[in-house]
Amino acid sequence: MKSRFLACAAALGLSIVPITSADAFLLGGIVYDPTNYAQNLLTAARTLEMINNQIKQLTNEAQMIANQAKELTNLPYSAKAAIASRLAQIDNLIKTANGIAYDVATVDAAFKMYFPEDYSAFSNAAMGAAAHQHWKETSRAFHDAMLIQAQVAETVRDDAATLDTLVQESQSAVGGLQAAQAGNQLIALQTKQSMQTAQMLAVQYRAEALERARQIQSEERARVRRERFLGDGSAYTPS
Repeated sequence: MKSRFLACAAALGLSIVPITSADAFLLGGIVYDPTNYAQNLLTAARTLEMINNQIKQLTNEAQMIANQAKELTNLPYSAKAAIASRLAQIDNLIKTANGIAYDVATVDAAFKMYFPEDYSAFSNAAMGAAAHQHWKETSRAFHDAMLIQAQVAETVRDDAATLDTLVQESQSAVGGLQAAQAGNQLIALQTKQSMQTAQMLAVQYRAEALERARQIQSEERARVRRERFLGDGSAYTPS
């Protein structure tokens, strides 16, 4: 009888398996357990949620790396060469200035030679030559001052274009590094303009100082000539 039953079951396509749940039942020869199915479905849902969370985390990390890359991106524009060139133009003018130079040692030596403190040993002709030399030095100094002022005026126009470019670069900066570099270049441009102003004032004050020294020397020479003209102060008495 047992053999017959098994043969019939095989012919009907049914499988005999142990049923572990009270709600389990046979469906097309397959044991279907609703409880086990629900648990498997819940596990699959949790696994899918965990995978989604991992994907979100990786996406956030990728975005963070991209932002860090932007923060470290160099500014594609540099005003360094232009700023250095304009300062060099002013410096070259000063180096090629006529007359008394601008370094301390040369100024000291030249001033002592051209502007003596005592004219008592000078002849009238020598004092005249000294006066002419003072006029030349003063004239050259004012000429140098005018050249420097003209050069500074020209660089101010160039600086305006550089400033406009730097502002545009800072506004379109994609990261902190670009913004910082643009800001540093703006500070460099401002510093360069301050240096130019200092150079221009130095040249101007030099010219004014030479003019004042010329006036003082002229007064001293006039005093010596007056004393020579008056002599010892005694009137001439014929014998």
